[in-house]
Amino acid sequence: MALFDFLEKERTVAGAGFNRWLVPPAALAIHLCIGMAYGFSVFWLPLSKALGIKESIACAADIGLLERILSSSCDWQISMLGWMYTMFFVFLGLSAWLFGGWLEHAGPRKAGVVSALCWCGGLVISALGVYQHQIWLMWLGSGVIGGIGLGLGYISPVSTLIKWFPDRRGMATGMAIMGFGGGAVIGAPLADKLMKYFATATSVGVWQTFLVMAAIYFVFMMAGALAYRVPATGWKPAGWTPPATNGNAMITTRHVHASKVWGIPQFWLVWWVLCLNVTAGIGILGMASPLLQEIFGGQLLNLPLSFNELDTAQKAQIAAIAAGFTGLLSLFNIGGRFFWASCSDYLGRKATYGIFFVLGLALYASIPSLAHGGLLALFVIFFCVILSMYGGGFATVPAYLADLFGTQMVGAIHGRLLTAWSAAGVFGPLLIGFVREYQIAHGVPKAQAYDITMYVLAGLLVVGLICNLLVRPVADKHFMTDAELAAEKKLAHERDAAASNGAAVTSNGVTSPLAVAFGWLAVGIPLAIGIALTVQKASVLFK
Repeated sequence: MALFDFLEKERTVAGAGFNRWLVPPAALAIHLCIGMAYGFSVFWLPLSKALGIKESIACAADIGLLERILSSSCDWQISMLGWMYTMFFVFLGLSAWLFGGWLEHAGPRKAGVVSALCWCGGLVISALGVYQHQIWLMWLGSGVIGGIGLGLGYISPVSTLIKWFPDRRGMATGMAIMGFGGGAVIGAPLADKLMKYFATATSVGVWQTFLVMAAIYFVFMMAGALAYRVPATGWKPAGWTPPATNGNAMITTRHVHASKVWGIPQFWLVWWVLCLNVTAGIGILGMASPLLQEIFGGQLLNLPLSFNELDTAQKAQIAAIAAGFTGLLSLFNIGGRFFWASCSDYLGRKATYGIFFVLGLALYASIPSLAHGGLLALFVIFFCVILSMYGGGFATVPAYLADLFGTQMVGAIHGRLLTAWSAAGVFGPLLIGFVREYQIAHGVPKAQAYDITMYVLAGLLVVGLICNLLVRPVADKHFMTDAELAAEKKLAHERDAAASNGAAVTSNGVTSPLAVAFGWLAVGIPLAIGIALTVQKASVLFK
């Protein structure tokens, strides 16, 4: 019972002298773990040979789908394993929507603990699925249960960080959400090394890797969750001027209840802004490796040959170069989350998204010309900028929501908005795959099959730009009354700053430099190692 009391939100209210810079590394500890969802493809090839070890054991041609799912005598197809990605982001969005309101009342610590149990427990169930060779257990474990953990872990720090950093909302959420983009650069190399360590003549080492990673992630996620603190009501940074005095009509000082956002036009406009930005970005992520190989072919090896003219050994060489390209894109995805979100504190959220759409439109529309002209360097640069804005869109949107709808229930509102990510996760790959396959089926050469795709993505950005331009301040009728706000604060177990810790409400808390340093080193060292490995991988592009 004492443990459960420790998880209550009332026990997480920060006391006098607490340093707010301890909260971002706590959020990063969770996001760096759940961000491995981006790196799960490292398991697909080994799992496709889980039984055959050296070569896949194919299922009988006449076997049905249900039999294929339940079979323990033939290997899984990569397409079956790939459904995990869709499940990750569908259940992330659904759980963030369904449990966002609960999180606001229960607090980030309890939500972080539940996230750790779901994400790591899902990995344990997946390990059992691999051991028993039952793919449905993997889907249930990591896809469904792990997906719920993703959603809770993703939104757990958002409201708290925005309340700790009202002066730098974009930067604060950018730091945390940067971790989600960076999870794969740590987790994928770790998983690769573990699989090689555990591999034997009878095992590809995946189930053992799942168990080890579950244990490591559980330690980091629990440490992050238990380190969460929330500011007392009324706390503000020393010397900070609240937005009511800065004349920005797009930043409100009032609060909208999460249950009402479904009926507010601005919510749906921002929903489409995020959905379209993510759809375009996912389209690039999904096709980056084959696109580079099929468009530039032998040029990547300084040979005057098309992709189809390359032999097997040469295709293996350019596949390694393409892997370096995707690694470089992942770095810009990570960096863009912090860079663009921080810029939005000065440019404004609406203007920042305007840059995403206008600049993105120009870059997407230019890709076919760069490809036909063989301008490899510019091609790579343009893609890197595009991926930085893809990541920046995720990191900027929580602050956008806080500006429009207030901070009281921004975590729950953000959870509802993440259904746009779920939709994009399904819609994006289907759209891109359909356009590409349709063109190839009608005789378009592979090197040119991406042209129309790029123009389609550019068209999506035009629609996103229009939606962003239509965003206006929220009408007064949608905000909570003083009585409704007081009732919500009571449900959220909020306490006044002065009453709770006896300190002035402008205390910044700078008494724990060693604790701050330790927290940042704990998350910074693994992230730095992951980035260094990714840079090494990407260096093949420049040889």
